[in-house]
Amino acid sequence: MASSNIKERKTCIEMNGPLFPNNEAHTKMVSEDEILNLESEQKIMPLNKAENKPSIELIYSINDKPPWYLCIILALQHYILAFGGIIAVPLILAEPLCVKHDNAVKSQLISTIFFVSGICTILQTTIGTRLPILQGGTFSLITPTLAILSLPQWKCQDSEIAPFNGTEKNFTADPELWQRRIREVLLGMCLSWLICYILTYFDAISKSPTSYGYAARTDINSDAILNSPWFHVPYPGQWGCPTVSLSSVLGMLSGVLSSTIESVGDYYTCARLSGAPLPPTHALNRGIGMEGIGCILAGIWGTGNGTTSYSQNIAALGITKVGSRIVLQTAGILLIILGLFGKFGAIFITIPEPVIGGMFMIMFGMIAAVGISNLQFVDLNSSRNLFVLGFSLFSGLVIPTWLADNPGVIDTGIKEVDQTLTVLLTTHMFVGGFFGCFLDNTIPGSDEERGTSAWYKQMHGDKTNGNKGQSCYDLPFITKYLRKLSWSRYIPFLPTFQMKKN
Repeated sequence: MASSNIKERKTCIEMNGPLFPNNEAHTKMVSEDEILNLESEQKIMPLNKAENKPSIELIYSINDKPPWYLCIILALQHYILAFGGIIAVPLILAEPLCVKHDNAVKSQLISTIFFVSGICTILQTTIGTRLPILQGGTFSLITPTLAILSLPQWKCQDSEIAPFNGTEKNFTADPELWQRRIREVLLGMCLSWLICYILTYFDAISKSPTSYGYAARTDINSDAILNSPWFHVPYPGQWGCPTVSLSSVLGMLSGVLSSTIESVGDYYTCARLSGAPLPPTHALNRGIGMEGIGCILAGIWGTGNGTTSYSQNIAALGITKVGSRIVLQTAGILLIILGLFGKFGAIFITIPEPVIGGMFMIMFGMIAAVGISNLQFVDLNSSRNLFVLGFSLFSGLVIPTWLADNPGVIDTGIKEVDQTLTVLLTTHMFVGGFFGCFLDNTIPGSDEERGTSAWYKQMHGDKTNGNKGQSCYDLPFITKYLRKLSWSRYIPFLPTFQMKKN
């Protein structure tokens, strides 16, 4: 009993190891509380070390410079990952632009979008977010573009969409018929393309246009390579002076908002995979602003589309363990160089339509799956969330389809208003997004139920580098001078920007 009442029991222990610098065995009388403290310290020390250890071990981090030959190889890899999505945009828009059978024009469109994507990638990685992220054409703007081109004044005439019958191999559309329209507005594929080329070379596929499998021949559009110039420099206004209308701007706005939301998530993911700290506010602002400038450049050059961040190239950072910024800058230079060779863009015109169809099935399937994956943060057991999701999704499918079947139903008496409402209400993304945003912000629900708290934890939970090392987001050459200017802390896209604390 007496021994149990003693608070400070003396214990004789032999200690050996890191607690003593001389690594010698020592015998010391210590209290039990001291022993507990020592044990807790020994348990905590490894945990602290583990917390300080980066979650992703990179071979080259964001500021590292790999050897030049490795930069070229990795840049080519990023190009291969992106070119499927980049060339898909002009191929999809070719028919509504009334140039489906004008192979020379399609090759110029492909070269132009490569060229502009390279410029935007260099701008984004140098003065935008400065993260290793590639820019290219966006599918978010295709739906509103198709809605705009479906308006009566932009529809193709019957003579413009005459079917290809095997004899009209040199069909060329009147340039003004499609130029005025554009003013408004992967490895598996390569393998399939190669197989089709081999089958064509050995005449395993019939040469008759009416025979089964004829569409898989790679020599159907071979005249595109012959008629395209070896060297072509895309230039602003090459299709004519751009025009603008209220209906087009509002229609494109829905696609731009969707692309912006996706890009913000891409920035956080890219920072984590490239070993950079969480992007500060000024870097996010510059990134979105640079994508806006990229859309302006795309419109001036005439790609028929805008620019956005490519998620598939961000995933490649985690696979290759190379998050170097200079690799993506090299990829941007590669895109510009390849965009200058007209025959290089014409090569893609020879891709058989069945191969393109298979590529679209995979690509759009993945895009739909990625969009649905955002629901992982939401409580789908909640009747509130099920109603918001179901009503928004169904409305986005039904309303545009009904308006497409009843083209003259919107008649306010004002032509501009009719066009604006038609473009907006025939854009599936706008209708579904509008109802989803409206219902989600008007029907009461907790942050956990809506998924915002879970999303925030995932985006901000990995604080491997904390707020340290944010110099990687500083603008090159001028940041040290900006720090001397007191007014620069009020400019939201400068590295010296300071948010007001509540």
